[in-house]
Amino acid sequence: MDAGRLYEKVAFDKPVQQSDGQGGTINGWEQQFECRAHFHLMRGSETVQASRLQGQQPVIVTIRASSDARQIEPGWRIRDVRSGTIYQVKEPPRLTEDRAYFEMLAMSGVAG
Repeated sequence: MDAGRLYEKVAFDKPVQQSDGQGGTINGWEQQFECRAHFHLMRGSETVQASRLQGQQPVIVTIRASSDARQIEPGWRIRDVRSGTIYQVKEPPRLTEDRAYFEMLAMSGVAG
């Protein structure tokens, strides 16, 4: 991967629970960090096509390896800052062979 291909700006949000002041909790999101990313839309397999028919789009998201990126967990969300599209992180990030980037499976169109 060439760093020049990281042309999307994304924010990573962690799920949080906050008190509503009346003994209950409110589920929300807290931004952890922003970075540049590359989206590779998955196409072709029957599973991917079925997901797309349900309004979901699986993608592989690539970002630079960093201490921030090591904290990402399934259940976090990725916000495309430019378009506003929300992606749900589906698997922990894994290092590429050259150890310079992280790749992770994410899905748009998923309630979260």
